[in-house]
Amino acid sequence: MKIYLAFAAIYLIWGSTFLGIRFTIETMPPLFMSGFRFLLAGLILFLYARLQGVARPTARQFKSSAIIGVLLVLIGNGGVAWAEQAVPSSMAALLIATVPLWITLLGYLFFGKPKPDIRTVLGLILGLAGVLVLIGPDNLLGQGNMDVLSMLIIVVGTVSWAFGSLYAARGKNVAAPIMSSAVQMLTGGVLQVIVGFLIGEYTDLNFAAFSTKSILAFCYLVVFGSLIGFSSYSWLIRVAPPSRVATYAFVNPLVAVLLGWFFANEPVTMQMLFAGLLILPAVILILQANAKKERVTSGSVIPTPALQKK
Repeated sequence: MKIYLAFAAIYLIWGSTFLGIRFTIETMPPLFMSGFRFLLAGLILFLYARLQGVARPTARQFKSSAIIGVLLVLIGNGGVAWAEQAVPSSMAALLIATVPLWITLLGYLFFGKPKPDIRTVLGLILGLAGVLVLIGPDNLLGQGNMDVLSMLIIVVGTVSWAFGSLYAARGKNVAAPIMSSAVQMLTGGVLQVIVGFLIGEYTDLNFAAFSTKSILAFCYLVVFGSLIGFSSYSWLIRVAPPSRVATYAFVNPLVAVLLGWFFANEPVTMQMLFAGLLILPAVILILQANAKKERVTSGSVIPTPALQKK
């Protein structure tokens, strides 16, 4: 039951966090908001872990968890928070749907995963084509009206998230899951605040200007996005294959697009739909290929469904 609840958290809750970020940064500087979000959640989780008798991390465990925090929280989440100043939440979710592509590619290049087969290569090509379609040729050439830098930062954050997930999945020198999640959030949160200060976000920090909507969205991100969602992901990536955990990429864009359209009047364009028709089938191809490899590796003779996520 625990594993199903964890999957439900990253499927549904994370799909809603894109809109939550959009609402917070309407009146809050993005990196300060995201940094304090993870700092608060990490502190709560750390204190809870200690009350439960979980040991403090050793220096080696702290280092491993901190590296994961840099990759996932600072670059991955921080990049999305900053980029959503210019990129609609629904489009950000579609770009992040490419996580399984990067997990497959980086797993082969850096983590000793099997060489991609034809189905996987086709998926990679389709997925990358979808990203290019989503950004658009005019924007790539600097002639469009979209902020290409923000979109590229989301792509970089997605690659960092995939690398961090693979690093975390190895489970070497990592503290207990709850303590590791706390250290990841604390490390990434502190670094986000520092980066926010260095780029001058403190000049836009006006507590009196925070809207009720932004404050409520911030609380939602702390409790549901970080304490529940991020902790669930950190635990899942250690107990389930990364390719299986990455199936959240199927659901998040749908949830984000629907919520962005319904609550924030974000447009659903033909360009987005066409990009989605490339990205999502690409993810399906890659996950099906990875699931088949997992069954072969484990020696299973029972033909289990490749995408058991409902």
